[in-house]
Amino acid sequence: MSDLVVNERLTIPSAEFTVKTMRASGPGGQHVNKVETAVELRFAVGPSASLSNNEKAKIRSRLGSRLVGEDETLVVRARAQRSQKRNLDDAFERMATLLREAFITEKARRATRPTKGSQRRRVDAKKQRGALKKQRRGGGHED
Repeated sequence: MSDLVVNERLTIPSAEFTVKTMRASGPGGQHVNKVETAVELRFAVGPSASLSNNEKAKIRSRLGSRLVGEDETLVVRARAQRSQKRNLDDAFERMATLLREAFITEKARRATRPTKGSQRRRVDAKKQRGALKKQRRGGGHED
């Protein structure tokens, strides 16, 4: 297992990950029933020494629903491939993608004003609708 490179500034050492293997479900006959190819990769965010408090806060806010337990563990399971090595590589790649997306900061939206044309179209539509309603109004019936 090598260290996980999340981005150019952050690399998480492999010692901070826990790997658990298990038997994968699904079709495969005898092979799937006796070989542990599925992989569960765990990363404890809370006690991690490689993350700053700011980075931990970003992970908590963006991936909070995926964090498990008191040590705020991020869990990724991979069982799509037939070999344990490929599932492990897949799990590490998915973990890196999750962490990468957690650190992306969205650009703040700049407030813009409605264009003159859009304002004119809105007012024209309102006037047209009002005229239609006015046309529907009938005068009182005098008997």
